[in-house]
Amino acid sequence: MTTEKIDVNSVVDHAKFTPFHFNVVAWCLLIILFDGYDLAINGVTLPLLMNDWGLSAVQAGMLASTALAGMMFGAMFFGSLADKIGRKKVIMICIVLFSGLTFAGGFASNPTEFGILRFLAGLGIGGVMPNLVALTSEYAPQKMRSTLVTTMFSGYAVGGVMAALLGSWFTPDFGWQIMFFIAGIPLFLLPVIWKFLPESLAFMVKQNKQAEARRIVRRLAPNVKVTDNTVFTLPQESVPEAANVVSLFRRGRATNTLLFWLAFFTCLLTMYALSSWLPKLMMAAGYSMDNSLMFMMVMNVGAVVGIVGGGILADRFHLKPVLMFLGIMGAIVMSLMGFQSNQFLLYILVFLAGAASIGSQMLLYSYVAQYYPLAVRSTGIGWSSAIGRMGAIVGPILIGGLLGMNLPAHFNFMAVGLPVLITAIAVALIMSEDESEKIKASKAVAAEA
Repeated sequence: MTTEKIDVNSVVDHAKFTPFHFNVVAWCLLIILFDGYDLAINGVTLPLLMNDWGLSAVQAGMLASTALAGMMFGAMFFGSLADKIGRKKVIMICIVLFSGLTFAGGFASNPTEFGILRFLAGLGIGGVMPNLVALTSEYAPQKMRSTLVTTMFSGYAVGGVMAALLGSWFTPDFGWQIMFFIAGIPLFLLPVIWKFLPESLAFMVKQNKQAEARRIVRRLAPNVKVTDNTVFTLPQESVPEAANVVSLFRRGRATNTLLFWLAFFTCLLTMYALSSWLPKLMMAAGYSMDNSLMFMMVMNVGAVVGIVGGGILADRFHLKPVLMFLGIMGAIVMSLMGFQSNQFLLYILVFLAGAASIGSQMLLYSYVAQYYPLAVRSTGIGWSSAIGRMGAIVGPILIGGLLGMNLPAHFNFMAVGLPVLITAIAVALIMSEDESEKIKASKAVAAEA
């Protein structure tokens, strides 16, 4: 019988949205919700840890950065590993790490124990992100790709909202430890996640697991005729590249790779400076702990709107102009936060700051996922994320240092807002293949003239 070869990427690109797509996005969203929660509890618990353990602002900032340091190494290692052993296996390993070790952090009795556990949990927090982005992106139809990836990533901001709400409800009665115990819930969901979360379809084809690929395609694209003789293939250019960092600098990608790294560094610096220190910044500006946690919740609600709204706009206008707009808006509203004392207007500014900073970061993940080819996709996302984590480490320490200097509030907020302006500039300089070809063609014409 005749073997029928079908390009699997073409099937995914042209598929209509089905319950299978909903299943992938929903499970990835649930995982990243707890991933976001695990990191957002830094902002909720830092003021309490400073009181319990007598920490200075700089010491607390360094403690907050231990998880971010772990995230840097986790993104580097697990991003590349997934391109070799599969997304699903790596996602499961990361859930065990970030959920189990965050839970264990509730038993820490001193800053050293706490810092070690947060670093180890950070390996899972940082490692799971690139793989959830890659998995969602690889299953999303082309017309909805940015929308579905950013919708999935909205779970990250919902996790931040959940942390702020649960912190205001439970920490007065149960202390900061309860926030870490709640983080253990995903461990009970591991068998269910393993059953319902699919492996990457492109990875199955790459491993020549044709029977599994045929089962997935029948659910993914019911209108595509699939028989036992159907063989799925990948575009030739997707296959030969090695899954390592060197590949990110080949085939004319070097400049864009460096610009993505700069954009991630500056955007994550702002995002984690805000996430870790917003309650404390507001307390320094004269607000109570309860009011400060409300500001954190408003910031994360703004993030959900920025992420989902940004994804919808990106599918319509492209990611680049949306990211540039969010970066410029973020720099402006964060600078204004230090000058505004009217509480209602301040809530609006905090809402917009969340939409700009966290929204930009999640759209950057989508941009990177769409830029790199399959063979190095997780590697590209992982290394961009890992370089970004250096900014995430610097952010809380920088703001802790500024708070320790007792500067006027507007200086602190301007310092937080400046990096997202640099993000917008870096994104503006990133060139697509079409733009690169046009520039080469214009240079060739100029040379001939």
